[in-house]
Formats: sequence, structure tokens, C-alpha cells
Amino acid sequence: MQALLGLSSTIDGIVDRVGRSAIWLILVAVLISAGNAIIRKVFNMSSNAFLEIQWYLFSGIFMLGAAYTLQHNEHVRIDVLSSRFSRRTRAWMEVFGTVVFLLPICVMMVYLGVPWFIQSFNSGEMSANAGGLIQWPVKLLLPIGFILLTAQGISELIKELAFLTGAIPDPQEKHEFPSAEENLIEEIKKMRAENAND
Repeated sequence: MQALLGLSSTIDGIVDRVGRSAIWLILVAVLISAGNAIIRKVFNMSSNAFLEIQWYLFSGIFMLGAAYTLQHNEHVRIDVLSSRFSRRTRAWMEVFGTVVFLLPICVMMVYLGVPWFIQSFNSGEMSANAGGLIQWPVKLLLPIGFILLTAQGISELIKELAFLTGAIPDPQEKHEFPSAEENLIEEIKKMRAENAND
């Protein structure tokens, strides 16, 4: 069990880093969206590339943030029903849901998404819109996102089974962690401090 918990910890670390990096895509998307709106209103100019890059960024936020959301137990669930059960029953429900629903769907999406990306990459697929962007980068997000979600699902499964065997305390127990916004503020402060020291 310790080896599996080590694997779970490694997965958690990777997913945490990817998720924290994906947070920056929100800022980039907002800046591009605002810039595009200003240019369109002030100069009466626009480009489909600006619209499509926003689509790319939103796709990146969603696909790269899904595993991070699962890791932090912030995904949508029906708490009204599950809160009536004991913690051990809820752990078994998590195990069942992960094995029967989450992992098969993720594996299927990777299986279907990789050829979809490869075909787009090999053909050099471009957007049908005038001035649009190449398509393969956004299509690559699908298998990457589901690979990360698969890995995080395995990590959560390991933690739930470890809890059920008494190897670790409740992994679902809520702790007072800083929010994503508070984390972002702290990272900006660190970057400013590093820049001031240079």
C-alpha cells in the first residue's frame, strides 16, 4: 500500500503543478478578450484568430483544470444524497463511481482523442474561418486532459482504498486551504519579490 500511496503522491504533485499553471490561462484569456474588444470598438478591426485563441485558452482551462478540480474535491456531486451515508459508505461509493464510470470514460476519451489529434496534426488542419488558427493544438488538449484526469482518478482510488483499509486518515476531509485566487496572489507576490531582488 505504501508504494501505491507514493504513486498517488507523485500524481497529485504533477496534477497540482499543471492545475496551478492552468490558472494563468484565465488571465491570458481575459487580457486577449479585453484587447480584442477594445481594438474592435476603437479601430473597427478584428480577427478570427483572436476569437479562436480565446476558445483555445478556455479549452485549456477546462481540460487542464479538470484533474486539479477532482484532486481538491471541488467537482460536482450530489451531496444531498451522499451526505446521509456514513463516511465508509461514501468511500465505497467513490470507489464504485471511479471504477465503473470515471476511469472507463477517461480511457475511452483518450482512446478516441489520440487518433483525432494525430489526424489533425498530420493533415495540418486549419480553421474553416478566414484568418483562423491551426487546429491540432486545441485537439491535443483533449487526450492530455483525460490522461491527467485518469491519473488523478487512480490517485483518488488509491487514497479511498487506503482510507478503507485504515492506512491513512480520511482523504476527503476538508482543510482550510487557500483558494485558487489566494494562491495566485501569493505567486504574483513571490514573482514581484524575485524581480525586485534581481
